[in-house]
Amino acid sequence: MGMSIRAYAQHRGVSHEAVRKAISTSRIQTEPDGNIDPSKADAQWDKNTQPGQSSPKASGAADETRGANYQNARAVRETYAARLSKLEFETRSGKLIDVDDTNTKFFNLARQLRDRIQQIPRKVSHDIVAAVVKKPDVRDVEDILDAAIRQALEELAGSESRGGIVP
Repeated sequence: MGMSIRAYAQHRGVSHEAVRKAISTSRIQTEPDGNIDPSKADAQWDKNTQPGQSSPKASGAADETRGANYQNARAVRETYAARLSKLEFETRSGKLIDVDDTNTKFFNLARQLRDRIQQIPRKVSHDIVAAVVKKPDVRDVEDILDAAIRQALEELAGSESRGGIVP
């Protein structure tokens, strides 16, 4: 006794569109009256369906795949959670520092260095002129400049070691 397309789809556990597609691609054949012999069609379906194609009879495998995907997703989530916990711990313990804070501190320190170096000519120009007038010797000028640069750097190093930034 033959079945209609919808009846065979229900028997097979697939949509009637899947059965129509199987007929149109010659994976299964209908009887001369247009009905489907379920035993013949089941054998043809199994023989002509590629292993990678899903079928309701393989729903157990699909459930296993979903389970594996869930386990993989959970493992990834747990890995990232562990990484975040490690970062939080290292931040709180002082092993990691905030990059924005660090960039701001270095910017401010570089600005202070620039400002202090730019002030050196105004601070030592009178001493240089006096030294040259008294005795025109390049070493005296170098000594005055070296002392002024060293003082500016020591002041910056002292302000950083105290944790503050001196304007």
